[in-house]
Amino acid sequence: MHLRPFDRLDRYALRLFAIPLIAGVATMLVATMLGRLLRLFDIAASTGAALPLVLLMAAELVPHYLGLALPVAFTAAIFMAAARMCDDSELDVMLSTGRSIARIAAPYFVLAVLLSVFNLYLFGRLQPLARYDYHVRMDQALQTNWDARIEENRFIDIAHGFSFRADTVDEGGRSFRGVFMSRRDGAVEEITTAERGRLEAALNGQGMRLQLEQGVRMRTTDAGEVTTTRFDSGYFQEALPANSPFRDRGAAASERTLAELWQTMCRTCEQGAAAEFHSRLARSLIPPLLPLLALPLGMAAKRGRRTPGVIFASVALLLLNHSLQFGKSLAESGRMPAAAAVWTPYLLFALLSLWIFRGSLAWPGDNPVSRAVAGVETLLERARPLRRARVAP
Repeated sequence: MHLRPFDRLDRYALRLFAIPLIAGVATMLVATMLGRLLRLFDIAASTGAALPLVLLMAAELVPHYLGLALPVAFTAAIFMAAARMCDDSELDVMLSTGRSIARIAAPYFVLAVLLSVFNLYLFGRLQPLARYDYHVRMDQALQTNWDARIEENRFIDIAHGFSFRADTVDEGGRSFRGVFMSRRDGAVEEITTAERGRLEAALNGQGMRLQLEQGVRMRTTDAGEVTTTRFDSGYFQEALPANSPFRDRGAAASERTLAELWQTMCRTCEQGAAAEFHSRLARSLIPPLLPLLALPLGMAAKRGRRTPGVIFASVALLLLNHSLQFGKSLAESGRMPAAAAVWTPYLLFALLSLWIFRGSLAWPGDNPVSRAVAGVETLLERARPLRRARVAP
């Protein structure tokens, strides 16, 4: 079989597909991440974590939600492109020139293969690393509170040679008025006073820093020299408590890459690693099945079957996602082998998609879903006269 390069019609089909795909991915990311973002800002408000740390945590969540958004957006984009071609009678023109449904779907299958390659990187490496980084930053945010108990008008020793005192301390123990700090290192002594101070997380997430406003710093050297510095705003971080280190990556199977999961499976036959490995691999290979489902349902839009097609595709993707998750849980608990538990719903979805696609090859818009909807409508129409006859006196 001679493989021809993409022609003008293929490029046109991809242009119809590109904008819905970008809009779908952006919409799905915003919709799915909004609730988590609100939760992150709530944690930041309660712990006093710095805004850059919160934004970094939100960025670490993008790979996870991108893995959920891509299949839905990819399916919706193909559906909308096929519906557009049907509504404008462009599909009829393509078919009249001898172009088959399979040939029309070719550029979408090529993109699906490329998306599967990207998914292998997304699910195999990017997601587990981002998940671990998210937990590290979340631990830093939760450890932001200063362990030292600060009482008003009481000197406390934060570290060796470093004392701190505040005239007024707010209820959260993070904002101060009338700050006095003294630090001695050998013969060098440094005294800092400030009208206001606030304790917050360091920008790099390591330890704490104290923001001071309207202050004076006096430093005495071992030679007896005294220097005085006035400042409107400044930061002090030395000798403040640092966060305890987070655990090493890999304690959970979800934090390991595909290569690490494969090594664990070969070395220890761990059920959790096998379940995670097969689940990620199955999710990576979903895109080639999506054109088989979305294109026939989109072509049915010309006959007024658009809404049932959207509902059917949404339900099918939802069931596939939950089935893969359920199969992974069965494999982790040891009730089923990982390969059977994960790949069974994948194969069922593949057979369903292939059946729908083959059913539409004879005539565009005619597929098992549209025929089922037409059959239900016929039954309802036949039932109406019977219902009227029963109601009539």
